[in-house]
Amino acid sequence: MTEATDNPLLSLGFEIPFDRIRSEHVEPAVRALLEDARARLEAVVATPGPRTYDNTLGALEAVTDRLDRAMNVVSHLESTSTTPELRAAYNAVQPEVSEFLSGIALNEGVYGALKAFAATPEAEALTGPRRRFFKKTLDDFRRSGAELDPAGKKRLSEIDVELATLTLRFSQNVLDATNAFEFVVEDPARLAGLPPSAVETARQSAEDRGIKGYRFTLQAPSYIPVLTYLDDASIRERFYRAFNTRATEGSHDNRPLIRRILELRCEKAKLLGYASFADLVLEDRMAKSGAEARRFVNTLRERTEPVFEREKEELAAFRRELEGPGAPPLAPWDVSYYAEKLRRARYDFDDEALRPYFPLDRVVSGLFEIAHRLYGVRITPWQGAPTWHPSVRAYRLLEADGAQSAAFYLDFLPREQKRDGAWMHGLVTGAPVPVPVPVPVPVENGRAAGEDARHLEVLAGSFTPPVGGRPALLNHREVETLFHEFGHMMHHASSRVPIRSLAGTNVAWDFVELPSQIMENWCWERDALDLFARHHETGAPIPDDLLQRMRAARTFRAGATTMRQLGFAEIDLALHMDWGPERGDVIELAREVLSRYSPVPLPEGYAMIAGFSHLFSSPVGYAAGYYSYKWAEVLDADAFSRFQEEGLFSRQVGDAFRSQILALGDTQDPMDLYKSFRGREPTLDALLQRSGLA
Repeated sequence: MTEATDNPLLSLGFEIPFDRIRSEHVEPAVRALLEDARARLEAVVATPGPRTYDNTLGALEAVTDRLDRAMNVVSHLESTSTTPELRAAYNAVQPEVSEFLSGIALNEGVYGALKAFAATPEAEALTGPRRRFFKKTLDDFRRSGAELDPAGKKRLSEIDVELATLTLRFSQNVLDATNAFEFVVEDPARLAGLPPSAVETARQSAEDRGIKGYRFTLQAPSYIPVLTYLDDASIRERFYRAFNTRATEGSHDNRPLIRRILELRCEKAKLLGYASFADLVLEDRMAKSGAEARRFVNTLRERTEPVFEREKEELAAFRRELEGPGAPPLAPWDVSYYAEKLRRARYDFDDEALRPYFPLDRVVSGLFEIAHRLYGVRITPWQGAPTWHPSVRAYRLLEADGAQSAAFYLDFLPREQKRDGAWMHGLVTGAPVPVPVPVPVPVENGRAAGEDARHLEVLAGSFTPPVGGRPALLNHREVETLFHEFGHMMHHASSRVPIRSLAGTNVAWDFVELPSQIMENWCWERDALDLFARHHETGAPIPDDLLQRMRAARTFRAGATTMRQLGFAEIDLALHMDWGPERGDVIELAREVLSRYSPVPLPEGYAMIAGFSHLFSSPVGYAAGYYSYKWAEVLDADAFSRFQEEGLFSRQVGDAFRSQILALGDTQDPMDLYKSFRGREPTLDALLQRSGLA
């Protein structure tokens, strides 16, 4: 077995040696850590004497600590800087890890130990986080098959391993299919309508590849400007079709994977006694059931539909106004293009006019200042931190007393070795792991003395890169995305929970977006924008008239935007509640459902879900939970209204939000946490008002 000194994955501490981790470390390290985890699990079962919290739940919590940390790091590298060798190594170990993890709940000895502890006076007397942890552990074991017969357990384990393998392949296919597309234009006249920033980015991309002309890809900073601004409808159509048929051809074809994933999820739910996979997944979330999630989606749809219908007519009429009564109906690749023209006409507002005011470095420093004002934290550079790419930057998060509570990395440049989109990844959750000890451990501030309670996170995204000697200039949506992911980071970094499984962002998935989405609100307020929105050349703030037009345009086509999200939520629920093999082609079903939420008919061959990573890139992920985005929007709009009432930078409100929601993880029912902060349950009113749907 490789010695820990030779293999950095075997001795991971808080500071990850990214400069030393190689693909050849993955398989020997993970297999050694699996061996260690198996031994720890056997020790839990074999513990002599009476059952206690420490020798049962505490010891069980510690079983996978080292394995989880190593797999966290490998998974992160596979997402941000993959290579063929790293991918092969990750693919090789992932099924073994999945089989072990899913097998814990199927281990009769472990479940017997939990039931034996349940019969003790200590278990009956548990309170607070420990009581919740014990109840959730028993519920998780039951939902994971602990009460199945041997044949059922064997089949469930097989399902989990196959799901882990298929969903990983789905994610890799999306990345490969995205990277396989490029479109090169040599004649600049064909780029009419594109903003100069998009043209320059495309020119730089071509130059970096040694190509003449302008190179475009399906990555967001390239794809979105093409669909939004490019006058040439034939090119817009080509990009639209390419994006919405990603991963449907050759070795990257995700269509058979989707069908098999859905079959396995459905079989798993039935095996465990649930009517649908949605009911299985949502039992432990705020919605509690697929029917309640669908009721929420339908309620919002009913409130949105009248506005949506009006917007469809307005956009079609606007095209006829521009091109005459004989103008053709809008095609899907026309919607963003004409919507942007209508927005400019109605509000005299062009989103590109804001880009000079959002240089990335200044946005980041302004975000750090907002965090300081809200929570009293200071963020300083982490000099000398090893990283996985030269463009990655590292920072320390310091509390008001100077103590470091967390550190994090920012990785914002698009690369072909990095998956698209934006995300926050918690690498190290600094909750102390209770383990059986022969003598009492001194406890300070609720944590075992000497344990490292710091957290470590990554904020990753593919934002507009710097070109032409200018800094990276973001559009406003990218600024919102950065703030969103920082909200996830503060949730993870603020955790004060002494039980790792309940700490940080380990909360119900229809609650986890509240801390992230609420941060987006500061991107719209003058007092917050003035902290960072400054022209990259002059340092001037956003002019009043431009800001007023930006805010006036905020609710532009809010009906279409809302219906788009509700469509994704509905197809997710339809696939995980209604679909069965007898329903036929999954891709066609998705097209039919999504067409009801689309402002124009969708074309034949539309296969967006073949690239819908939220649903199919992990065994669960957002599957049956995409509604969470709108659910959390209700929470964030309602919660932000308290800041509006008591002060945009109120430390009192900020401290309350951090201590009553961010710091507590999953130690209480999420609705109870919300009510402790807001004083009541949320209502739809704030979201409908903010969205222009009231």
